[in-house]
Amino acid sequence: MKNIIITAAICLVTTLAASAQEYVSPTKPAETGKSPGVKVKLLSQNGPVKTYIIIFAKGDEVISGLTEFAQKYKVTSAHFTAIGDATSAKVGWYEQSNKMFKVIPINEPAEITSLIGDITMNEGKPVVHAHINLADKNGMVHGGHLLQASIFPTLEVIMMVEPTTMYKKLYPEAGAYIIDADK
Repeated sequence: MKNIIITAAICLVTTLAASAQEYVSPTKPAETGKSPGVKVKLLSQNGPVKTYIIIFAKGDEVISGLTEFAQKYKVTSAHFTAIGDATSAKVGWYEQSNKMFKVIPINEPAEITSLIGDITMNEGKPVVHAHINLADKNGMVHGGHLLQASIFPTLEVIMMVEPTTMYKKLYPEAGAYIIDADK
């Protein structure tokens, strides 16, 4: 009987641990090096404003690729939109009570019906801030703050790079970075 109780307790703890909710800090830096297939083309230049198309390939990770683009092209201020497809993604829903993103995994292929965001600077490094909507095979849309997404077959990003640097600052009450309109 004692062994049965111990086994049941271990199973319960394992089940609870497996179903534990994952959280991510809004200030977690982006990982790079996960988008080797990204291609970039300058579409136009109107004075100092440049418009690029950024094409992601199979397996490329979105936040990594956008961060690498900003680093390589010395982007200090930009905004973008995109459409495409993902094999999987993680989106975040901001919980004010703990100042963290509740991670919502999307573990099936999905259409990226909308991806919008900006690039700003924080402590000398570019920061990508993006929100995404993904439609599953039944057309149900899931969305939130983009934490990561793996692409297949492609993602097409239209990026407008602006000449005036935008900066982020820490908003302590939220534990997140926000655009500093005073800089």
